[in-house]
Amino acid sequence: GHHHYTTYTMFRNQYDSDITTYSPLGRIHQVEYAMEAVKQGSAAIGVKSKTHVVLATLMKTTEELGSFQKKLFRIDEHMGIAMSGITSDARVLCKYMRNECLNHKFVYESPMQLERLVLQVSDKSQLHTQRYGRRPYGVGLLVAGYDQTGPHLYETCPSGNYYDYKANAIGARSQAAKTYLERHFTEFEDLSLTELIRHSLLALRETAQSGSSSSNKDEKDQGMHSRNVSIAICGKGQRFELIEGARVQPYLDMLDSETLAEAPEAPTDTPSTSGAPVPEKMEVS
Repeated sequence: GHHHYTTYTMFRNQYDSDITTYSPLGRIHQVEYAMEAVKQGSAAIGVKSKTHVVLATLMKTTEELGSFQKKLFRIDEHMGIAMSGITSDARVLCKYMRNECLNHKFVYESPMQLERLVLQVSDKSQLHTQRYGRRPYGVGLLVAGYDQTGPHLYETCPSGNYYDYKANAIGARSQAAKTYLERHFTEFEDLSLTELIRHSLLALRETAQSGSSSSNKDEKDQGMHSRNVSIAICGKGQRFELIEGARVQPYLDMLDSETLAEAPEAPTDTPSTSGAPVPEKMEVS
């Protein structure tokens, strides 16, 4: 019975009961556990071109009777977020971000620059890694938008770090999506909005599949459909806009029609992709 637990990456230890306690190795375990919460949430993908940025999310449902849990939120006309992790924490940060954008618009009569807001969110998160009696936010955000300096995609982390990306994936099985994005991101720069959306969904599909594609169709929770996928777009001359429900279907249909055309190519690169990342994934999750 004992050996089962060694598969987990994290153990209870005497240094993890408190946010203010360092381990002898200089680690703060509570913060690391919060970062682990981000990996439990379902996947969110972000990609950008020279002109646009796209978010795509896979929503989870706790039970058949329940609705799917929203993962995309509009912050302002020019930006929005995708979240992975504890939804209530995301909602608190979302409210904060909306307020900051409103204040900025009121005082400066111009839209808030993305990086400035992401920095403020990170500083807010950092407080929760240092002060006693606080809990770090158990959520990762992909912040996407367009400002006077162009399109942007940032990731925020419970640790108070933030990163700027050309393309990124967070949440469960995001490593598979990252592998896809690493193979294709060099093409993204000059893509049309439609093609960018297509790539974001193909990356998202990597996280939705656990086995062979044929068995996926039978299991009711597997795969992507218009009820559990939502997309957000933003860019030059394009306000932040959510694409949800029936409006997602044409984009999902596009995946299938395109993949049929590409089918002959697929087998050639499967050995490298399915072979290499597997050991990596074991360590990550």
